[in-house]
Amino acid sequence: MENKVFYNKFESLPIEAEKQVLAFIYFLQKRYESKSKKPRERGSIINKKFVGLWENREDLKDSSLWIKNLRRKEWGEIGE
Repeated sequence: MENKVFYNKFESLPIEAEKQVLAFIYFLQKRYESKSKKPRERGSIINKKFVGLWENREDLKDSSLWIKNLRRKEWGEIGE
């Protein structure tokens, strides 16, 4: 469809319909813009500062027990 024909059809619409057409155009632009972008390359996390953060934590060997003790400390025994 030629631009002039499209524009004339667009301008013949009521204002509310024009707003809907524009909203749909913005929607389509966002949708296809995200598909055309290349995904970011993910680097290795090995050299990040947080890797190995809890490596030597003896209290975290059993994470379920650690959470249970933390909850008991913060909330007290249930039914006390």
